[in-house]
Amino acid sequence: MMPAMGYDYDLVVIGSGPAGEKGAAQAAYFGKRVCIIERNAELGGACANTGTLPSKTLRETALYLSGLRQREIYGVEYMRSVQGVSVAEFMRHKEFVTQRERERIKRNLEKHKVEVVHGAAGFVDPHAVKVDLLGGGTRTVTGDVVLIATGSSPHRPKEVPFEDPRVDDSDEILSLDSMPETLVVLGGGVIGSEYASVFAALGCKVTLVEGRDRLLGFLDFELSDRLTDAFRKLGIDVVLSDQAVKIEHPENDALHLRTTLKSGRVIVSDRLLSAAGRGSNIAGLNLAAAGVETAERGKIKVSESFQTTSPRIYAAGDVIGFPALASTSMEQGRVAMCHAFDFKYKTRVAATFPYGLYTIPEVSSVGQTEEELKKAGVDYEVGRASYVDNARAQIVNDPHGMVKLLFDARTRKLYGIHVLGERSTEFVHVGQAVMALGGTLDYFIDNVFNYPTLSELFKYAAYDGLGRLARRTTTQ
Repeated sequence: MMPAMGYDYDLVVIGSGPAGEKGAAQAAYFGKRVCIIERNAELGGACANTGTLPSKTLRETALYLSGLRQREIYGVEYMRSVQGVSVAEFMRHKEFVTQRERERIKRNLEKHKVEVVHGAAGFVDPHAVKVDLLGGGTRTVTGDVVLIATGSSPHRPKEVPFEDPRVDDSDEILSLDSMPETLVVLGGGVIGSEYASVFAALGCKVTLVEGRDRLLGFLDFELSDRLTDAFRKLGIDVVLSDQAVKIEHPENDALHLRTTLKSGRVIVSDRLLSAAGRGSNIAGLNLAAAGVETAERGKIKVSESFQTTSPRIYAAGDVIGFPALASTSMEQGRVAMCHAFDFKYKTRVAATFPYGLYTIPEVSSVGQTEEELKKAGVDYEVGRASYVDNARAQIVNDPHGMVKLLFDARTRKLYGIHVLGERSTEFVHVGQAVMALGGTLDYFIDNVFNYPTLSELFKYAAYDGLGRLARRTTTQ
């Protein structure tokens, strides 16, 4: 099939992360000629190489090496120690998983006959992209449609001395040459919270500093508070409503850092991780030549169909900002290409989608929080179930988790599912499916769940919710 209007390709994709890969494959699946431009030698973007998969793999490695899951199993004395484990050993499984994901992406693009060009892309005009090839030289490719999926990079606040070898951003922390004994993490968002719990699990003394009055403020407050308590039980010193004002070396000590907080507190550590969010990767793209407008931190402005201010150019994934999840980025890429080529296949990203936080313990949620329902004046009720009362939770040794259901007090329609604890990112989808299909609390009451499973916590949270409704009636 010849590309439209005499262009080299029907679609040119810039970036091979989740949005770029899935957008390219979607267009190619329906017969479009596609070229994908990747500035790095390896495919997969930050998701495969420096972000999502590496950090989640490190979490599993930390849990295994520390024996955290096994420490309190009744009748078993766990003897594992992480002392003497080298950084290379700690990172080995991460490298294995990363390489496998790169290979999977390569196979997927080859299967869909997507041409891959390695080099840095910059627009010449809305349909032409000049590529500074990785091996030298340049090449200009043209396309009827262009999808920008260049992702994001760690934001680097100017007051943080990243030139110091003991100061890392969330990409650099993956290249440690030695395991720190003490670590300061600046930022209690997703990235900071995940890495703080991973290093704490390995026995590192971690201080987590967050400028707001709670960690992960987008979570339901009850889960945020429970996660903070869990962090403190893990040994993390959680400092809220404070921030770093100075980072320097103690006098005559090049091996440590001294972080002074606004409150006056001073923390001495081996290393410091700055987790101040991320900014869009737009440097060198020459967006002005294509008529593409941006907002704060370089976020590309898009419509509901992920169309930019230049009609034949689309953008998806982290480069457009919120929610900046690999899961939603994949869907954005697909929806964007269905809109661009008028495929009657996938017209929108689902309105409800889960958040998964790979902290220790895990957290996952979908739908509205209790705070949002209160603000909206909704007559809602709550149902809760605790891991401590669940047989499977005892088997996997997590007595501290919970399931929280939020539902309409009259119709019992579900508003939100919030889970903290082992494997929450997996079984939250049970609640998500019921919500997406317009289900009510009664689904959990009426149906049979495998025993023993964590999923049956939904049933007992539903019973708790019904009990609260009943008590309402008797007290009125």
